[in-house]
This record gives sequence, C-alpha cells and structure tokens, in this order.
Amino acid sequence: MTNPRADRVRAVRALARRSARQRGGQYLVEGPQGVREAVLHAAGAVRDVYLTVEASQRYPEILDAAGAADLYTHLAAPEVLAEMSPDAQGVLAVMRTPGPSGLADVLARTRLVACLAEVRDPGNAGTVIRAADAAGADAVILTAGSVERHNPKVVRSTAGSLFHLPVHDGPTLAEVTEAARAAGLRVLAADGAGDVLLDAAPLTEPTLWVFGNEAHGLSADARALTDEVVRIPIHGKAESLNLAMAATLCLYASASAQRS
Repeated sequence: MTNPRADRVRAVRALARRSARQRGGQYLVEGPQGVREAVLHAAGAVRDVYLTVEASQRYPEILDAAGAADLYTHLAAPEVLAEMSPDAQGVLAVMRTPGPSGLADVLARTRLVACLAEVRDPGNAGTVIRAADAAGADAVILTAGSVERHNPKVVRSTAGSLFHLPVHDGPTLAEVTEAARAAGLRVLAADGAGDVLLDAAPLTEPTLWVFGNEAHGLSADARALTDEVVRIPIHGKAESLNLAMAATLCLYASASAQRS
C-alpha cells in the first residue's frame, strides 16, 4: 500500500472517532505491543494488520503470529501508516468490536473485579486495566459516564492487557453493584473519605473494587451502594494518590490477601 489518500486509509483513520467506531463495529489497536497481544490473544477479532516493511523486520513475531492465524496482513509505506494513525509506530490492527455481553456473564466465577465509576481520562482507564491484568483480576467494568473502552488512548494505555481479561462498559453503578452481590462479590469502594484503612479491610473474600472519577471521587450516593469505603493511608505529605496508583495498590492488596 503506497497511497495515503486511498479510501481504505481514510476509513481506518476515521476509527479514531467514536461515531465511526460505533457505525462500523470496529476499532484501532496502535503500536507493536498492543497489536502483538491482539494477534496472540484475540486473533478471531482481528480484521486486518498493517505494518511498514521496517516494522515487519523489527517485529517478525507479529508477522509470524498473524500468518499462523491466517490474518489479513498488509505491508504499507510509512506515510500510509502515519496517515492511518500518528501513534501507530509502524504497526496497526483493525479489530471487530465484540458482541454485547451481560453483567452476569462477566461476573460469573470471578474473585477480583475492578469497576471504574465515571472515570473519563483514557490514560487512567487504560492504566487501571493494565494494573488489573497484572494483579490477576478477572474483569474490569467501566460504568455509564466513563470513557469508552475502545477509545484509542485507552487501548494504547492498556499495553495489550485489553486482550487478556474481559472489559465491559455501559452499565450504571447500581446495576454493577447489584450484579456483583448476586455473583457473591463483596463491594468495596476506594475513597479518601473511607472509614476503613486498606490494611484492615476484608480482602480475602471475592471482591469488586469501585474506583471513582479523577476529579470528584465517588459521590455519597455511589459510596452508599458499596459495603465498605476503604482509604489508603497517606504517611507522607502528599495530598493524595492518583486514581491509577490507588487502584493498583488496592487490587494488589486484594490479590495478595486472596492468595495467602
């Protein structure tokens, strides 16, 4: 592929917009790490893989895995990849959006789940998905009002973890907490106003952690939907921890407690 003005190139570039993703039922994965994990762990959802010649030589494992999965793979000029996405780093995949799944299915047989309540920053959302994956969580849920899980910045920030565990978006927090309790999960909120310190929280049980908006945290109504409100102690002079760091500490604390 050598023409950066081709219709296919314009169609791929359009997937940076939510309206185009929803209309076409497709989304982008940009960069070698994300594409590698998509090809290895979600090959059935990959529609096309695009690489520059240089990238195909630098990342032969992506080309090999795509070939083994019989995926449509295209070599393209650097200016074509740059036109498709300025963040592609020479490697790009177009994915089919998965079909809808119910909350009960997402939460079935889970012991550790992260729920992002009206979290709008894509970098934070993607980093929490990555942290949940690293901690061994079973799923991540983004409530209504949160950033879309297929936002390109979210996908990039997960560094491929999007393809390692279920990520579900759209339900209200009330729907999430009700379904979590029905699945046997205790619902804990992480909030600086919590009465329970993280070290004293009941972490050995199957747990759904609720993390709030970056700027406003969790509302009183949201905290009322949970079983306990937990705070991370601040021993130094920092005012607070950012969302992704707090979520990482809480998820790892639960993972450690459940494995002990």
